This record gives sequence, structure tokens and C-alpha cells, in this order.
Amino acid sequence: MGEQRAIAANLQTRRLVNRVMLTMAAISILVVVAPLILVLAWVTMQGLPALNLDFFTRLPGSPDDPHTGFANGIVGTLILLAISSLISVPVGIGAGIYLSEFGGSKFNTVLRFATDVLSGVPSISIGVFVYAWLVQPTRTFSAWAGGIALALIMIPLIIRSTEEMLRLVPQSIREAALALGAPVWRTVLRYALPVALPGVVTGILLAMARAAGETAPLLFTALGNNQWSTSLNEPVAALTLQVYFGAQSAYEIQKRQAWGGALVLVILVLVTSLLSRLAIRRVYAL
Repeated sequence: MGEQRAIAANLQTRRLVNRVMLTMAAISILVVVAPLILVLAWVTMQGLPALNLDFFTRLPGSPDDPHTGFANGIVGTLILLAISSLISVPVGIGAGIYLSEFGGSKFNTVLRFATDVLSGVPSISIGVFVYAWLVQPTRTFSAWAGGIALALIMIPLIIRSTEEMLRLVPQSIREAALALGAPVWRTVLRYALPVALPGVVTGILLAMARAAGETAPLLFTALGNNQWSTSLNEPVAALTLQVYFGAQSAYEIQKRQAWGGALVLVILVLVTSLLSRLAIRRVYAL
């Protein structure tokens, strides 16, 4: 009887502990999700009234003119992302392949450490570096400078995602290709990389989402522009810069447009995240 009571008491205690832990887990989920829901709801409420045809087709103008927009900022953001992607994607994928497939263990350790440090460097420090390295010598802010600053933010994310995705590729695929006489470089490019490509694309999309939301490095490099910029060697507008300056304005119209720009950025990040989720599902389905 005493042993049965002890077992029953132990079972009751375990059930109590289980309920407590489940409750704590549920509370933790709410703590994580609630701020996201509040941010999305508040930005949508504030920014949705500013989204109209003028917002997407017109340039910034008089601060009291309701018929102005952020068209140049949207196009400028796309230009900056295109420049940064052209730089960071080849470099990041190449370095990720090297870390996963080639190189000595000591050098790889140093390279991984450098990548981790670069990913943790504050974006404003990267902006100051590019300002001193490129803007000051050329004596001009430019889309090139902004794209390079964003590329430095994207590169470490692409490197690590590429390396990790290649490590998930079964070794048997490499062994089969090598057994058929394929050299190592062709094995990686023709067989291993295509299998890991959805995960690599996910890393690229997430890196682009982060770069699209950066403001500090662009203040030192792209500067911003209220007009259409047709040259990559001139200052260029960006959504984040227009949101930054509009939020500080004393005019309600510009503040409302800043909320609209913030909503567009949030939508961009959400769409990018959804695309990355779809890509990563394909990785685990393989």
C-alpha cells in the first residue's frame, strides 16, 4: 500500500509539473507573438490610410501637399538591393562553398570567426567605414556606396546559410558523383549545390530582408534624394531614409507618409519571409 501511494503521489507531482511547464511555454509563446501582432496592427492602422496611387507614383514635394509620394524611395530601395545582391550573392555563395567543401580546418575556423564577427558589427559602423573608404575619397554620396554598405551586411548571412545548407546535402550524392569520375568542383556545382539551392535562396532572401530595413549605413552612404536619381554615382532615395526623415517632420502629411513607408517595408519583410519559408520546406522535402 505504501509503495502504491508513493507511485500515485509521484504521478500526481509529475502531472502538476507538466501542467506548470505547459502553462509557462504558452505564456512564453504569447510574450513572443504579442509584440509582433501589436507592431503589425499598429503599423497597418497608421500606414494604410497613406497608401494610395499618389504614394506609389509621385515624388516627395511640399510638406503640406497631400498629393505626394515615395515612388523614388521604392525604386531607390530596389536599386540598392540590386547592387548589394550583385556583390554579396557571388561572394557569399563562393565563400560558403569554400567553407563547406574545401580549405584547411585552421583557415576555415579563422574564416568562420571573421564571418561571425562581421555579422555582429553594428550597421552604423559599416556605414562609417564605407563613408571613410568610398564617400570621402570620391567626395560624393552615391548608390554604389549604399549598395556596398548593404552588401557587407548581407555577405556573412549568405556565407553561413550556404555553408549550413551544403552540410545538409547527403554525402552519398558527392560519393556517387566522384565514383563516376566527376572532379570535386563539378561535384559541388552540378550535384551538391542544386540540392541545397532552396536553402541558399532562403538565406539570400533573409539577407535582403535585413538589408532592406537598414537606415544607419545609408545615412553615411546613399544620403537620400527627393528627386529621381538616374545615376548610380549620385545620392539615391530609399524607403528607410524617407521614413526616418518623415517621422521627424512637423507636418502631419509627412508623418502619415512615413507610416505608409513603414507599412510597405513590413509587407516587404513579410513577403520575403513567406518566400523563404516556402523555399526551406523544399529543402526538408528532399
